[in-house]
Amino acid sequence: MKSKKKVTFADIAAYTGFSKTTISRYFNDPDSLTLENQQKIADALVALDYKENKVGRILASGKTEFVGLIIPNLYLHYYSEMLNQILATYETYGYKFLVFAGSSKADVERKYIEELLAYNIEGMIILSGTIPSRELASYNVPVVGIEREDRYISSVNTDNYMGGVQAASLLRKSDCDIIIHVNANVPDTSPASGRIHGFVDTCEEYHLPYELVLTDLGDTFEENRERITRLVDEFEEKYPGKKKGIFMPNDTHANVLLNILFQRYGRLPDTYQIIGFDNSPISREAVIPLSTVGQQIPVIANEAMKLLSEQMEERKKRRPAPLKEPVHKVIPPILIRRDTTA
Repeated sequence: MKSKKKVTFADIAAYTGFSKTTISRYFNDPDSLTLENQQKIADALVALDYKENKVGRILASGKTEFVGLIIPNLYLHYYSEMLNQILATYETYGYKFLVFAGSSKADVERKYIEELLAYNIEGMIILSGTIPSRELASYNVPVVGIEREDRYISSVNTDNYMGGVQAASLLRKSDCDIIIHVNANVPDTSPASGRIHGFVDTCEEYHLPYELVLTDLGDTFEENRERITRLVDEFEEKYPGKKKGIFMPNDTHANVLLNILFQRYGRLPDTYQIIGFDNSPISREAVIPLSTVGQQIPVIANEAMKLLSEQMEERKKRRPAPLKEPVHKVIPPILIRRDTTA
C-alpha cells in the first residue's frame, strides 16, 4: 500500500483560501485570528485528516510543550507515586515531561537544569529541595515546587502540620504509653517540618509522654533496614513492655519497621502501633495494611500541573501578565486508619 500523503500548510491554504502565513498563525498565534477564521481552519483540518508535525511546529514556534521534572529519588514510594500521577496529567494538559532523579548534589542538579533548558522546556516541577527557590526563580521559565522550600516559587504542599496533629491524635486514642515520632532533622523552611511541629504541639497540649527522634535513616533499603533495626533495639531497651505508638516519616519507612517487627516476632506485637505518612501504594500492600496520614497525591499532582500550565499559557499571550507573587496552595491530608493502629 502507498503511504498516505502528509497534509501540508499549502494544502490547508488551498482548501480554505487563506495564505500559508495565516495557516501558520493559526498554529502559532491563534489569538491573532478572528474566531470565524479559526473555525474555518479547524474544520479544514478535520476534512483533510491533518496530522500535526510536532517537530515542524517546535521549529516554527519555539514551543516544545515539554516540562522538566526533578524528583529526589524513586526509592521512596511517595515520589514514585507522585511521578506516576504527574505523568498522568498529560491527558488533561497535553504537556510532556523530561524527568531527572535528583542526587542531593547541587552541582549535579544544576547540570540537570541546564540540560532541561537546552531542550527549551516551558516550565519545571521541582520536588527536590537541593537548589534554593531563589535560584530556581532566576531561570526564565515558570517553576512550581512540591513539598520543598518555596519562598520564591509557586508551590503545592500538603498541610503537614495538620498531618502531624492527626497522627499524634490517632496514637493518643490508641492508648499508647509512649508516642514516638521518627523523622529527619527537617529545617523549618521545608513544609515537612510541619509534621514535627504538629506532632509535638498535640502531645504537649494533651500532656502525652512522647519522644522525638530526629535522625538520618539513609537513602537505600539497606541503610533504612540497618538504622530502623537499631531504633527498634533502642525502643525495646528504653520502653520494655510499654505500648509504643510510632509515627514514621513516610509509608516506606513505616513498612520497613513493620517488616522488621514481623521478622522478629512473626506478627505485629501488641506493644506496637504504627502510622505512616503519604498513603502511597505500599501502605495498602504491606503485610498488614498500614495506618497513614494520606497526602492526596493525585490532587497535589493535578494542582501543581494546573498552576504551572496557567503560567506557561500566560507566557504565550501577546501581552502576558506574569504572577506578581508566588502562589502557594495547601492540600489537607486525610487520616486513614488501617490494621497497624487499634
